[in-house]
Amino acid sequence: MKVLIVGCGDLGLRVARRLLDEPGNEVWAMRRHPPESLPIPGLHWIAADLARPETLSGLPAGVTHLVYLAAPDTRTEAGYRAVYRQGIENVLRALPPPGPQRVIFISSTAVYGDHGDAWVNEDTPLDPPGFNGRILQEAETWLAGHADLSGGRCIATTLRLSGIYGPGRTSLLQRLRAGLAGAPEGLGHWANRIHIEDAAKAVCHVLRLARPAPVYLVTDDTPLPMRTLYEDLARLVDGPVPPVAPPPAGMGNKRLSNARLRATGFECDWGDSRLGHAALLRADQGDG
Repeated sequence: MKVLIVGCGDLGLRVARRLLDEPGNEVWAMRRHPPESLPIPGLHWIAADLARPETLSGLPAGVTHLVYLAAPDTRTEAGYRAVYRQGIENVLRALPPPGPQRVIFISSTAVYGDHGDAWVNEDTPLDPPGFNGRILQEAETWLAGHADLSGGRCIATTLRLSGIYGPGRTSLLQRLRAGLAGAPEGLGHWANRIHIEDAAKAVCHVLRLARPAPVYLVTDDTPLPMRTLYEDLARLVDGPVPPVAPPPAGMGNKRLSNARLRATGFECDWGDSRLGHAALLRADQGDG
């Protein structure tokens, strides 16, 4: 594979490492400001701006696989539209012909609305409550149309990721330790999580599938009521019982299923986010 990773941040670098561990793969990574030193041997960097098509003229020829992992700098409607809806179009138009055979677009479960205690899967109707989800839905729709127009030459797959946690993403644990993170009472609002290494593993797994589905939910095996998760994590860090607080605004209440992804042979290394967070704490304390 000759892979271009667009928006190569923390998750993209983990994807790149996994791909470069396989003999024969060539990986290019695009950011507006690439790091001065290459953190991964063999990774080729490209400096370009998704919102400025004139900067995309130097994209490499012969890219077979595109992984679109871009994220906006600001949480505004204009920022989301420039990066997700217009950005994916700009990149695909700028790549030298014939263009990639496969495209992986990283979306979010923000495209779903509120579903209470019901299970949500890839066939659940979309009803995004916020502009972020609406723009991601527009980008997903545009990409599916682009793949259809290719006459089967390009296969596009959307991965809708739940909330990512992992090394360097431990602010929730810090807030729980300080008693600053609250959760709704009872077993209502559901928390859905994915460890960042499992997210990277899922991207590489779907890249290798011969006949991928158009959409996969990427989330762990154990959605939990927000109150349950927060209380268990608070005990883990010796914090107080989390106070009662409303759920985060604009997220919607949903219980996500990863059954379609697991049916392809994928397995999470961290199927329960409580175990994943416990491992993060052990690593921070030098216990492996």
